[in-house]
Amino acid sequence: MNKTIIPVLESKNLQVRRGGTLILDVPSLSITEGEILSLIGPNGAGKTTLLQVLAHLIPFSRGDVYFRGNKIGSNHSVIQYRRKLAMVFQEPLLFDTTVIENVASGLRIRGIKGSEIRDTAAAQLARFGISHLADRSAKTLSGGEAQRTSLARAFATRPEILFLDEPFASLDPPARESIIDDLEQAIRETGTTTFMATHDRLEAIRLSDRIAVMNGGKIAQEGGPEEVMNHPADEWVASFVGTETILPGKVAEKNGSALLISAFGRSVETVGEAAPGEDVVLCIRPENVTLSESGPASATSARNVFMGTVERIIPSGAFYKVRIDCGFPLAAYVTRNAINDLSLREGIEVTASFKATAIHVIRRKSPFYP
Repeated sequence: MNKTIIPVLESKNLQVRRGGTLILDVPSLSITEGEILSLIGPNGAGKTTLLQVLAHLIPFSRGDVYFRGNKIGSNHSVIQYRRKLAMVFQEPLLFDTTVIENVASGLRIRGIKGSEIRDTAAAQLARFGISHLADRSAKTLSGGEAQRTSLARAFATRPEILFLDEPFASLDPPARESIIDDLEQAIRETGTTTFMATHDRLEAIRLSDRIAVMNGGKIAQEGGPEEVMNHPADEWVASFVGTETILPGKVAEKNGSALLISAFGRSVETVGEAAPGEDVVLCIRPENVTLSESGPASATSARNVFMGTVERIIPSGAFYKVRIDCGFPLAAYVTRNAINDLSLREGIEVTASFKATAIHVIRRKSPFYP
């Protein structure tokens, strides 16, 4: 007989209104033991509001929050609940005392005394690589050191739920990368159930077991990182999670799961569920597009091969984003070596190819824009 899994935290019918305006509307959301769930979305999407509501830091207009099956505020007090969680904000909120006293502060509030405080605080300082800062005034810390102190303080209390609100947003890239490494290891070692709000989809992909994409105070899509990134629910989600090519089209032919789509006067082969004559959206991620020299098609298993003109080459971290006009706009990621090997530059012709299975098809019920 299957055992029912009770979520660590679950919300039902949550709504927040401000000045009569509905700013958060989440019918349901839950997280299980040891899971890492990231809320991603642009600024103003409602991520922080939802996080603070779940942590019972701000009031909500409607709905209920349950901790391990018990309704908070009814058969589980808010104070009891808050003692079982920790929250780390974008800007570290530290007391004007030493680093080790900051890390120990949550333990003192919870009534822990003596050597247990010292040992626990010291262990967390070591975990986040700041043992040498133990006696330093928190006022003298850099941004990265302050955030490490804030994380050490959170883990010192052994929270059953950890809330992270844009914890890396104000850090420079080297500090961010280093702290993410240590945080990821700490979460995995302790098995801490974690809610994280971020606008950075790469952070979410790296750390999360599950992602909820937010927009306008609502959850637009929820699922595993691979599902959300490669099978977006709509055009907005596709755009937010990095799908550079989003093409409106119409199903011209269907043969089993194989579809022939007419888009911008070109024929694109893909697979999916749609009927002839139906309006669809084709989503093609740039990492799934291959570029080669212009001329006779080289050997490829891709069903879609198009000639195009390079319009722009844009540095994008370790890669370059290449925008191509193939009769429709297309984007591809290439390495510096590929730029050199193909002699890529704006204005030249190239061959672009992508597999039928690399296209995600979104069905539409209404006509597209021209």
